[in-house]
Amino acid sequence: MKYQKRKKAIVLLADGTVFHGKVVGGKEGSAFGEVCFNTGMTGYQEIFTDPSYFGQLMVTTNAHIGNYGTSEKEMESDSVKISGLICRNFSYNHSRPAADASLEEFLNNNNLLAISDVDTRALVSYIRDNGAMNAVISTEVDNIEGLKKQLADVPDMKGLELASKVSVKEPYYFGKEDATFKIAALDNGIKTNILRNLAARDCYIKVFPYDTSLSEMEAFNPDGYFLSNGPGDPEPLENAIQITKQIIEKGDPLFGICGGHQVIALANGVSTYKMHHGHRGINHPIINLETGKGEITSQNHGFAINREEAEANPDLKVTHLHLNDKTAAGIKMVNKPVFSVQYHPEASPGPHDASYLFDQFISNIQNHKKTTA
Repeated sequence: MKYQKRKKAIVLLADGTVFHGKVVGGKEGSAFGEVCFNTGMTGYQEIFTDPSYFGQLMVTTNAHIGNYGTSEKEMESDSVKISGLICRNFSYNHSRPAADASLEEFLNNNNLLAISDVDTRALVSYIRDNGAMNAVISTEVDNIEGLKKQLADVPDMKGLELASKVSVKEPYYFGKEDATFKIAALDNGIKTNILRNLAARDCYIKVFPYDTSLSEMEAFNPDGYFLSNGPGDPEPLENAIQITKQIIEKGDPLFGICGGHQVIALANGVSTYKMHHGHRGINHPIINLETGKGEITSQNHGFAINREEAEANPDLKVTHLHLNDKTAAGIKMVNKPVFSVQYHPEASPGPHDASYLFDQFISNIQNHKKTTA
């Protein structure tokens, strides 16, 4: 434990509400973004490196963060993607033999501002009541008015295109080249564990930048297509939506997760909307309407698709519902090998209840190959 006096810090919300804390380590300054919270008890490193969190200030509801350190094996991308961290108790010491470094070292190496000793229960309760909003965390505790002016210039998440900020710049490959199936994945902010799950099912994946054309993806001669998760509002992703329409027209197998789910909905004329405060955690209950079985799932999204429009669309079937608020959590096309879910079956972190969806994708590919042989 560190005993030196730590610098004071604040959380300033867009509506002027202030929460107090102390800075972690010696980093000073300010970090801006939309404030959100994750209810997971574990998996903080995966959360911090998930590209879907780009541009957001993360509040962790678990009281202790950092107690098991960090590991290179648990990265979901090549760097930290959150704008800043807000927590209750920060553990400077860790006790996991498999760890490569402490969380403090990890955050310092990624130049991330973090503050602790915040009343996170009060902060999360406030977000739940008042909705997600922009915020700033800062060590400039005596510059409230100046921070308010800077915060006013931060764009809202609604309408914000962020895939270009996190997508790969050049295509790359994942898995074994001699694998049975070839998958073309459009990267709007893909998580590494999604690729691991596909590779574990004998897939060789080529990951393409967010602005790739379908003809470039077709040149890989894939057996199926994948639309990744990603940050920001899905509506501005015009290229992804257009590519999805073309894949649907061709009739090729397509699987979308989270942001990919929203893109598939938009390609079918179903609108999306910004949620009050989103779903973020590893204990969200889902009902599979086709099997009647429940799933405990990992989720991270601030946008959702319009359930009523999806149910009214003759080309779509709603396959999964979130049991807390009855939002549409999964859809499939009635006469095409196309489906998607709002949550994260790769579960990193989280339970593995939904991993069968990757098997469903492979089954769709196998059936499609039989019918087109």
